[in-house]
Amino acid sequence: MGRLDALDLALSLSPEEEQARLRAGGRRLAQLRLHLAGLLPDTTLGPPLCVLFEGWDASGKGGAIKRLVSPLDPRHVRVVSFAAPTPDELRHHYLRRFWPVLPGWGGMAVLDRSWYGRVLVERVEGFATEGQWRRAYDEICAFEHSLRAEGMILVKFWMHLSDEEQLRRFNRRAKESLKAWKLTADDWHNRKRRDAYSAAVEEMLARTDTAAAPWRLVEGDSKPFARVKVMETTISAIEDGLRARGHAPPQPL
Repeated sequence: MGRLDALDLALSLSPEEEQARLRAGGRRLAQLRLHLAGLLPDTTLGPPLCVLFEGWDASGKGGAIKRLVSPLDPRHVRVVSFAAPTPDELRHHYLRRFWPVLPGWGGMAVLDRSWYGRVLVERVEGFATEGQWRRAYDEICAFEHSLRAEGMILVKFWMHLSDEEQLRRFNRRAKESLKAWKLTADDWHNRKRRDAYSAAVEEMLARTDTAAAPWRLVEGDSKPFARVKVMETTISAIEDGLRARGHAPPQPL
């Protein structure tokens, strides 16, 4: 059984509990973000924070990101979404296009999709050769290790979703005029290749889950549960990252 099969997708929260925990988490996250930025009294610049999201189509990445960053001043966080590389980007090593958006000391970035496209969509759809995507596991681990060695707190989320719940969300999107644009022919195509994508995800998790940059798996069938888990996991990762670097997290307000 793979790691995805072991997740309990029946986990859920009520909307009321979601709102209460997001409010409490948002206050703590805002405090930690100011601490990292050196904007609280008697603080200096803290380590860079990068939170990246991968997951199934319609797994709730956008909603989780929205709730994560909404308590923060928009001047203090950069949210970047990555789609297919441009023709110019294809002329360079695939990791090159991610460097400009990575945060420096005191900074924070949230990535909607990331360098893991090389071992997911590029692998499954044949946009990378077998030699390229097989080589990428070691390249990615080395890349993330170098970021961690320089002090970065790197939080990696895989948003998991059952096949049945994904289909329900697709059908709801198709019927809602203000959300139909989010449902594309590629989404339906990817659903047909779920087995191939599942195999790619399991190998990705096995090959790139390291002590420096572990994967955090999120049970996504319940949106309230997933949003709260992302918020609270990020807070814990920041606190643990500060301690690992010899910095005591601030006491909660």
